[in-house]
Amino acid sequence: MKLAVISDIHDNVWKLSGVLANIREDGAQTLIVCGDLCAPFTLQTIAEGFTGPIEVVFGNNDGDHFLLTRVAGRHPHVTLHGQYAELKLDGALVAVTHYSEIGRRLTTAGAFAAVFYGHSHRAETVRHGSCLGLNPGEVMGRLGRSSYGWYDTASGEGGIHDLRD
Repeated sequence: MKLAVISDIHDNVWKLSGVLANIREDGAQTLIVCGDLCAPFTLQTIAEGFTGPIEVVFGNNDGDHFLLTRVAGRHPHVTLHGQYAELKLDGALVAVTHYSEIGRRLTTAGAFAAVFYGHSHRAETVRHGSCLGLNPGEVMGRLGRSSYGWYDTASGEGGIHDLRD
C-alpha cells in the first residue's frame, strides 16, 4: 500500500491543493496528516481533495478541535486521532505524531515499521534498524520548499517529494 504523508500546512490551501494533486497522481491509497492544519477549512480542503482514508493527528497550532472534529464527522474517510496514533496499515505498524523530537525517539523503539512526524518544517528521513522515520517537511512553503512524504508498506521504503507545479 502506498501512503502519502503531509504536515505543517498552516492554512496554505493553495500549496495544499497542488500537493493533493501530486499525491493523487502518485497513486497514494492512504493519506497521513501529521498536524498543524490550523483552521477547519484546511481539513475540509483535505477531505474534499483526497478520497481514500485520511488519518490525522493534531499539531501545536490546531486550536479549534471542536470544529475540526465537526468537519471530520462530515467525512467518513477522515479519522482524527488526537495527539498520537498507532495504525496497522497493510500489515505494517506505523506511529504518527506531530512532534519531531518524539517521532525520532519512536523510531528507535523497535516496535514500528515507520514513524511519521512533522513540526520542524524540515524534511528528513532516518533509519533505525528496519524502522523508517519520516518528516515530510512543510506544505506551507515558509522555508522555501513545499514537500510531502511517501511510504510503501510492502517494501518499507519511503522518501520525500517536492511539490510539482
